[in-house]
Amino acid sequence: MSHPIMSEFDIVFAGGGTTACVVAGRLAAYDPSLRILILEAGQHTLNKPIHVQPYQYPFNQAATSTTVTFNVGNPSPRLNGRAPIVPCGRCVGGGSCVNFMVYTRAPASDYDDWGANGWESENLIPLMKKLETYEAQPGRPTHGYDGPIKVSSAGYKLGISDELIHVGTTYHKRQYADDTNDLETCNTYSPWRKYIDGTTGRRSDAAHHYVYNQAHNPNLQVWDGKRVKRIIFEDKRAVGVEFTSDPVSCPDADQSSSIVRASKLVVISAGAFGSPTILERSGIGAEAILKRCGIEQLVDLPGVGENYQDHNLAIVPYLAADEAVTMDAIWRGESILQESLAQWNSGGKSLIAQNGMDSKLKWRPDDEELKAMDSAFQPRWKEFFQDRPDKAVAIFTAFAAYVPPLSRPLSDILPPRNYMSAGYYTLYPVSIGSVHIKVTENGKEGVDFTTGFLDDPSDIVPLDFGYKKTREIFRRMASYRGEVAAGHPDFPEGSAALCREATGPVDLNAPDIVYTAEDDEAINRFHRDIVQTAWHSLGTCAMKPEADNGVVDARLNVYGVSNLKVADMSISPLNVGTNTYSTALLIGERASIIIAEDLGIDCV
Repeated sequence: MSHPIMSEFDIVFAGGGTTACVVAGRLAAYDPSLRILILEAGQHTLNKPIHVQPYQYPFNQAATSTTVTFNVGNPSPRLNGRAPIVPCGRCVGGGSCVNFMVYTRAPASDYDDWGANGWESENLIPLMKKLETYEAQPGRPTHGYDGPIKVSSAGYKLGISDELIHVGTTYHKRQYADDTNDLETCNTYSPWRKYIDGTTGRRSDAAHHYVYNQAHNPNLQVWDGKRVKRIIFEDKRAVGVEFTSDPVSCPDADQSSSIVRASKLVVISAGAFGSPTILERSGIGAEAILKRCGIEQLVDLPGVGENYQDHNLAIVPYLAADEAVTMDAIWRGESILQESLAQWNSGGKSLIAQNGMDSKLKWRPDDEELKAMDSAFQPRWKEFFQDRPDKAVAIFTAFAAYVPPLSRPLSDILPPRNYMSAGYYTLYPVSIGSVHIKVTENGKEGVDFTTGFLDDPSDIVPLDFGYKKTREIFRRMASYRGEVAAGHPDFPEGSAALCREATGPVDLNAPDIVYTAEDDEAINRFHRDIVQTAWHSLGTCAMKPEADNGVVDARLNVYGVSNLKVADMSISPLNVGTNTYSTALLIGERASIIIAEDLGIDCV
């Protein structure tokens, strides 16, 4: 895509992911005369099937994918010496164009916990409603009905999800509710809505619904394939951005630098990995880190790149009945694909408009479950969860498919049949990591990334219990035909927990598997081998007081400089109990109002 040569804009966005698209799109709609530029290292997503056809979401995670960046963490003894991989969106629209499309919202209290002026839940709930069109059910007081982002039940109902709910409300003794995204309901099984347009069957992402729909405005420009190097300052005032052609998106392009000037504002919006590293390359960060990279310090801001947080996910595969409907055949490209595409093209329905997840539980342990969990979790339960009934410890779900984990994927060796996978991920792990720039041995810039996964001993406990509980639930589901042993813990010979193929489910009232201490060790080892990102990286430019290692204030201004803001998941000072797309959209809506107010623009 060719770009007209315009060397100065009013606002320049360094990064073009979810939040950048929301902010830029809203500001362009508020004042179409504003000259706005988005610089994005990845490529355009406009109407590309891999982004708009929901079923294609796993293909963005393929090893050869250029629509995500695979960030490699430092090896960790807590992960049995493994170097964890954490992908993040790398395209116009960012995570919103590559994520699993599951619609989850954090409890309202998560935002109150931030303690940031103007970010209290009472101020944010109107924005949550403003951004969505909730097609699933009418008249819900916390949902919106005329926003740009569509939320629906999608184009095909999967029976495996009904089985999860049936077992969950009988064997697991939990309640059922149509909506557990009302900002407070917890510990209840429910359908799992999706960021999919219920009419067209297309993914509902930020690029198409905030930016591409304003193609008529020549003042809103997106330059793809542009990697931001650093922010340009004059007397600590941000005045522009230096960038090059991105070597992945534009391998043959000239790598020399260009500068584009920003007369009013620069907004860094490059996510939990990109935003802190742009700041550090610009001389804003901790002295020791900048020094070892040979960068002159502009502002001493030691919080930059600290406070990295995520959710800890395990995906465990099971065999499913031949008659079950799963995503496996369509992902393998079998004959059902063409038939499904024809249905989707004509009416937006079929498995094309699916992600394989139709139900979930926001789980809190009951008294019996708490007693069965390792005592290392008890202090965390008492200090954080016990008196906050709206905070879930984890989300449990059933994928109607084999979903390969980032570590030890089995896709190449599994026979072509039907599968289902248990997914469980913890929402408020204690462990904290960091993201910083470094100079590699060959003198090139790299990223010094520590995930922190499982560093705190309490973090693995709900995962270990989650394996046992989801296995009991899956054993009772009608489509259950046994375990895929290679994707489970390596239980010792003779264990009652040994994995095997089965002819059908056990009775709802069958006794639970009894695990020995040796079995428990196998489960613990298994999680250290396979636990992974939930693709929910945040926190590395935290919105906190500067004295508390903050990077931006409540108006998103970077401390120590002027005309520079950060707006993306990196500003989240604490973890949020949700898949983070909803929060990234929300940060975008709030940021657009803050910027409009700063510029004296009417944003009604």
